[in-house]
Amino acid sequence: MKEKMEFKTESKRLLNLMINSIYTNKEIFLRELISNASDAIDKYHLTSLTDESLEKTNEYNIHLSFDKKKRTISIADNGIGMTYDELVDNLGTIAKSGTLEFLQNAKGKDVKEVDLIGQFGVGFYSAFMVSQKVSVLTKSPFSEKAYRWTSEGEDSFVIEEAEKADRGTLITLYLRKNENEETYDEFLDEYKLTNLVKKYSDYVKYPITMKKTIEKPKLDDEGKEIEGKYESVDEIETLNQMIPIWNKNKSEVKEEELNEFYKNQYFDYTDPLLHIWTDVEGALTYKSIVFIPGKAPYNLYSEKYEKGLQLYAKGVFIMDKCKELVPDYLRFIKGLVVSGDLSLNISREILQHNRQLKKIAQNLEKKILNELEKLLKNEPEKYKGFFKEFGVNLKYGIYDNFGEKKDMLQDLVLFKTVNHDDYITLREYVDKMPTDQHDIYYGSAPTKEQILVSPQMDLLKKKGYDVLVLTDEIDEFMINILREYDKKPFKSINQGDLDLLDETEKAKIKEVETEQKELLETLRTILASEVKEVKLSTRLADSPVCLVSGDGLSFEMEKVINQMPGEKGLKADKILEINPNHPLFKAIETVFETDRSALDDYAWILYNQAMLIEGLTIKDPVGFANKMVQLMIKAAGK
Repeated sequence: MKEKMEFKTESKRLLNLMINSIYTNKEIFLRELISNASDAIDKYHLTSLTDESLEKTNEYNIHLSFDKKKRTISIADNGIGMTYDELVDNLGTIAKSGTLEFLQNAKGKDVKEVDLIGQFGVGFYSAFMVSQKVSVLTKSPFSEKAYRWTSEGEDSFVIEEAEKADRGTLITLYLRKNENEETYDEFLDEYKLTNLVKKYSDYVKYPITMKKTIEKPKLDDEGKEIEGKYESVDEIETLNQMIPIWNKNKSEVKEEELNEFYKNQYFDYTDPLLHIWTDVEGALTYKSIVFIPGKAPYNLYSEKYEKGLQLYAKGVFIMDKCKELVPDYLRFIKGLVVSGDLSLNISREILQHNRQLKKIAQNLEKKILNELEKLLKNEPEKYKGFFKEFGVNLKYGIYDNFGEKKDMLQDLVLFKTVNHDDYITLREYVDKMPTDQHDIYYGSAPTKEQILVSPQMDLLKKKGYDVLVLTDEIDEFMINILREYDKKPFKSINQGDLDLLDETEKAKIKEVETEQKELLETLRTILASEVKEVKLSTRLADSPVCLVSGDGLSFEMEKVINQMPGEKGLKADKILEINPNHPLFKAIETVFETDRSALDDYAWILYNQAMLIEGLTIKDPVGFANKMVQLMIKAAGK
């Protein structure tokens, strides 16, 4: 008997759509066919539990083979197989899923324990992406006859009786010849097929086997190896692990096993700093293992780096980098999520946008932050190692989305300070503040040493106040988002009024400023192209002069923003502050009263000196040097 039939539905159009549009990655054909084979075994096993006519067994197998000469790949299973009617119904109607129908008709709690993967009925047709013809030889335990289904994936298929001794299904793919610059020869390679199984189907719970030819030492009649003599031997090798690490009892998995899994799975040569194992059951059921690497990946901050966690649905690998599971500031984490509750689209290549995925992401984020809090509390040295590698990411998390997550992250950020060589938290800083200190002070510079020697530190040193050292480009942006901690405002030592003087000292400076109003206004006029204001300083004690920025943009933020593409020319307001108690100010007063023609040189020398102290580039270094020389000559002449 041989019968040719037309596909139900507008098959040619639908097949073309599926082959060319639904599946974008051709190599997943093997994943789909292995998943179908696994489903077929599940169906047999579940049915055999209640049907006395079926053999009870746990000997299940999916076998993979290929023939380079015939250009074929075969996938065989000893599952439920198909009857004639099932062949017509399931393979003759595209998008008709036998798995879904089986689930709908099956009864009993045992069904919940079986992970049936293929519920859309289109996975089988992915075979036509790489095949010019597909043959399905199948025998059901409920049929005395076996049948062969054959199609070239156009508008018809053929079903005929065939010989097959055992139950199950054998699918044979006749690969396309190379066409349109696409090659299909790669799938006729043992190494390639093995890798595809490891990549997509490593945790299918039945053994996936392949016959491999290996070279073994030849033995003599007594069973001893003959030196230099080898023979080719065929062996059946299992390609998949079957039992994934996340399905093991957590308490039985040793640290070393997790570390090895991490290094092998994510191609790292160092152990992870931390692993976070989650097993959630309830309205949303999923498992996850998240790793925090010991070292930041070399390309973590490059445009090519892709964040995301691996995603598995019922043991089958779906996606390598599911970015929706990872917020940007945790982009360094590695790991996987396994769930049967996610809504996949029919190609199983991408996820539908759904609440389950968002909820998992939120749960994972909270879990990771909780574990980091525990690490900071219980193993502070280990946490400091983490922060050295990934602290800038947490700072970015505070700044991102207008500070949406600042309350979640602010206690995880560490700082160096001028009074401490080690890292401290904001809580530790505030707890150590003197009773007369009302603000949290910070300074921005490439190094701690530069902040220590800056003139803005004069009065802060005398009062013994500590200062946060900000060295990362993101730091000031983060501080501006935080604004305060424990109701203590952040205050830059390089910006605005530090309010460090008592009322008597303030009144004295105000008096001098009034007396020298004309001098200060003259200096401001001379430097009008560079500074917004010249004023007497309330922050300097020993240093003669300093440069600070006005409210808003700081010098450090100016540098960072002007490095960005398309953001040129933004300038922070410069304010030149002069120490009214320094002898240099007395000298300027004298020059103003006796030799105003020299005041220009003094003004520009003061300004350029302040620029250099601040680490900023002066426009005319030669002119600055010449003015200094002239003043030295003039002073020596006196």
